[in-house]
Amino acid sequence: MTAATHRWAAWLRTPAGVLVLGLLILFLNGLLTAAFAHGVAAGDKGYIQETSGFLFWPFLYLGAKHMVTGYDHLLFLLGVIFFLYRMKDISIYVTLFAIGHSSTLLLGVLTDISVSSYLVDAIIGLSVVYKALDNMGAYQRWFGVQPSTKAATLIFGLFHGFGLATKLQDFNLSPDGLIGNLIAFNIGVEAGQLLALGAILIVMGFWRRTSSFWRHAYAANVVLMTLGFILTGYQLVGFFVA
Repeated sequence: MTAATHRWAAWLRTPAGVLVLGLLILFLNGLLTAAFAHGVAAGDKGYIQETSGFLFWPFLYLGAKHMVTGYDHLLFLLGVIFFLYRMKDISIYVTLFAIGHSSTLLLGVLTDISVSSYLVDAIIGLSVVYKALDNMGAYQRWFGVQPSTKAATLIFGLFHGFGLATKLQDFNLSPDGLIGNLIAFNIGVEAGQLLALGAILIVMGFWRRTSSFWRHAYAANVVLMTLGFILTGYQLVGFFVA
């Protein structure tokens, strides 16, 4: 085993390596799943379409499931909290993101706004790229300005919400109990977001206590940016081919 291989193996055993590897596995699993069916799982879709009325727990479960397994949302959240240490700051940014995606989730479904899921997901991929570049200080070097991170989180939250809305529209939801089901789904999304964010923060907390954090922070964001570009490219191919 070469020295370079030893270094890579050692890095993969660090919290940073575990975090990046876990997200990479989740990302690849998402791509493989999407390769066969873009949208919701067939079993979930079949169950919802065979029932009607207010279904609080099923929609709560679907919302939590979509967020916990939503690699695109998790990658963006990782970028958002990457350099946030105080829970107060984390809460502010997560709240802005929640306000954004909750607003367009409800707006998209209730007004039946038809948006290509591929294009929306491509923009979500670009949101990951944007945040990774922001963490790398690219905008200050390139343009000499620092865009508002809070505004960016809110704006991209709006696009993430449209992404959630396109998934719900795949269900061809019945108007019977629609409002309640949307609220249940959104509660599930928030619950899943908190669970996923908690896991990410635990790993990040351990990593930040090591000397490797600042050595590998830039490289980790390069990986994050690369995954965002891959996600964007994949969705654009799907748009033009589908």
